[in-house]
Amino acid sequence: MKNLTKSYLKELTYEIIGAAIEVHKEMGPGLLEKVYEVCLIHELELRGIKVKSQQIVPVCYKGAILNAELRYDLLVEDCIVVELKAVMEMIPLFDAQVMSYARLLEVPKAMLLNFTCSNIFKQGQKTFVNDLFRLLPDK
Repeated sequence: MKNLTKSYLKELTYEIIGAAIEVHKEMGPGLLEKVYEVCLIHELELRGIKVKSQQIVPVCYKGAILNAELRYDLLVEDCIVVELKAVMEMIPLFDAQVMSYARLLEVPKAMLLNFTCSNIFKQGQKTFVNDLFRLLPDK
């Protein structure tokens, strides 16, 4: 992993949330997750942020790397995994899902973004950190 800091991840998180707010403002609620995904990718790229999408997450089981066809939604700057939703209710399973992606990808931060809400900042986003984050320097 490159030289990451908590401060950098915080700034990047704000940029991702800002991009999601812009997409939500332009597109509104009620569309399919895939629509928000392509719009968010475009918005992040417009902001000069590197993003990968729908790539396979390697699953390591008892020392073997297995192809389980597990795919994340977005990986931003190779350090924050983002799971997108367009659902009426966020459930704890989504939290576990995105945290598992972060663990398997060995990234320090994960985010859930739900576009079926009236306000992304207040209702449509959650962020998570793991032990990798706790080990990072502040600046």
